[in-house]
Amino acid sequence: MPLAPDLRAALLKVSAATVTTVLIKKGVRRNFIVGARPLVGDGVRVVGEAFTLRFIPVREDMATTESWANPRSTRTAIEEMPAGCIAVADAMGVTQAAIFGDILAMRMKVRGVAALVTDGMLRDLDGMRATGLPTWCAGVAAPPSVGGLTFVGWQEPIGCGGVAIYPGDIVIADKDGAVCIPKAMVEAVAAEATEQEAFETWVFEQIKNGAKLPGTYPPNEETKARYAAEKKKGR
Repeated sequence: MPLAPDLRAALLKVSAATVTTVLIKKGVRRNFIVGARPLVGDGVRVVGEAFTLRFIPVREDMATTESWANPRSTRTAIEEMPAGCIAVADAMGVTQAAIFGDILAMRMKVRGVAALVTDGMLRDLDGMRATGLPTWCAGVAAPPSVGGLTFVGWQEPIGCGGVAIYPGDIVIADKDGAVCIPKAMVEAVAAEATEQEAFETWVFEQIKNGAKLPGTYPPNEETKARYAAEKKKGR
């Protein structure tokens, strides 16, 4: 089932940093996609279901420019992407070739894809920025994907930036990077992250006004009681 609008709205109000902490508390330690940094969109926060793509090491007889016209290609995969999804591409952290450029990114944008996240490289930087498609990646490289990778499939489990990601898992990305939430945990994570952000906003003000860290962050029982009382009053 698609991500419910209320859950999407809740997650758009919390940071990727907060989500990582909540997931660690719940035992999911490998959740931050290493190497995926904001490239296009200034790190505007996005939330969506993962549409996965997988690359493997280059096989010269398979990774050719002619392969771009094959039924099993990045072009075909893009045409399968539903509006609102986040394309997550496992490029194995390869830095000598770019998996996508501006034309493919523009097609994603036109199809309503929310964002592109990868541990690999992209190309056509000026064109990528012109698409306006929010993008997180490891950097920029001039050669095309077939210069270092072979595309093998989509909508299957992948490992991107050290994180196991299944189709339909929820990805949240912002200026701090990209995080994967197992789909079965999204309701609990959204609720806990919302509460944690509210509490940390309150704590920030306490520290700003001179409170000491010990007993405030993390809170002791007295601090918890004071927060609960002020929350109840709507302060």
